[in-house]
Amino acid sequence: MSQSPHTTANSPAGADRPQLRGVLQEIVDSGITGIQLRVHDERGAWTATAGVAELGRGAEPPTNGHVRIGSNTKTFTATLVLQLVAEGKVDLDAPAVDHLPEFDLDRRITVRMLLQHTSGVFNHTGEFSEDGTVAPGIPSTIAGKEWVDKRFHTYRPQDLARLSLSKPPRFEPGAGWSYSNTNYVLARLLVENVTGLPCAEVTQERILRPLGLTGTVVPGASQDIPEPYAHAYYRYEDAGRTHTVDVSRQNPSWVDAGGDMISTAQDLHTFISALARGELLPAPLLAEMSKPHPESGFGLGLRVQQAGPDGADTLLFHNGGHSGHAALMYSTADGSRTLTAALNYVDDAEMTLAGPFMKAQESLVEAVFGS
Repeated sequence: MSQSPHTTANSPAGADRPQLRGVLQEIVDSGITGIQLRVHDERGAWTATAGVAELGRGAEPPTNGHVRIGSNTKTFTATLVLQLVAEGKVDLDAPAVDHLPEFDLDRRITVRMLLQHTSGVFNHTGEFSEDGTVAPGIPSTIAGKEWVDKRFHTYRPQDLARLSLSKPPRFEPGAGWSYSNTNYVLARLLVENVTGLPCAEVTQERILRPLGLTGTVVPGASQDIPEPYAHAYYRYEDAGRTHTVDVSRQNPSWVDAGGDMISTAQDLHTFISALARGELLPAPLLAEMSKPHPESGFGLGLRVQQAGPDGADTLLFHNGGHSGHAALMYSTADGSRTLTAALNYVDDAEMTLAGPFMKAQESLVEAVFGS
């Protein structure tokens, strides 16, 4: 049985948001274990939680708990690459291999193609075709018991990249669009090659410290997630029995810069609003980052969509989720309104909650930006 939302309003007295409270209840009723929501707009800041932090217990999710943010990591990584472009250390439309000489990378693949998923590089976490077939990647991304058993294994990013480059490309460079986590493994390695520093240090120096993002972590191969956090779960079948395992602790090196970072709803708000306001990139590069690919709506580490009356508002966003944790990160193009959220749920091989997760995104966006 779902638990009614507990809300904490930080905006002026009496400024509760019953519509959002209702949406949170719908999200929990759809099967999501718990959610932490943060909204910043002209009415102030408003936070709320719904559901539970841990199965079988009554405690609500922490208001600003840590969460594995999945593919929101890509926006941080793209920002670093574009900062290097701004400094003249990287050319967005030059061959990426110029900064990645250790790999046999097609010279037609540019830095821009890595950031926009138009490189054609095979996805090391598995390539999904339109007909439903899957070309598997690394073993730990096989679903079920094998994933659970391998969740503490360490993968080197160089090995992830070489595995992908040993596979046939999805298409010729620039000839299509296909989401590939390997693009961002290569982008992170490019940052390290250009700066001569581990990407965790570069992220700390260029983004986390300047913005005061004290709840954000680039974990590398560390299995830990800082307290407080809502628990993530994975369910699988084995020998005719159903098992549900707490996978809050796991080694995220299997996805690397495709989705390994940990953050909070507060930090994601600070990051995406600062990015939208131009605090992290010069205006021309922010414009490049926010220019959507016609086939996909993806920019360079960002997605773009229209919202509000008659689609008058442009939203910059990225979402991500895997293994029982997910995060949402939205901002208007001027950074004045944001929606950030952390979700915890029970993941499985069938991605049972993919539909409810998509519905949660749509409902929250409509409630916050729809009028």
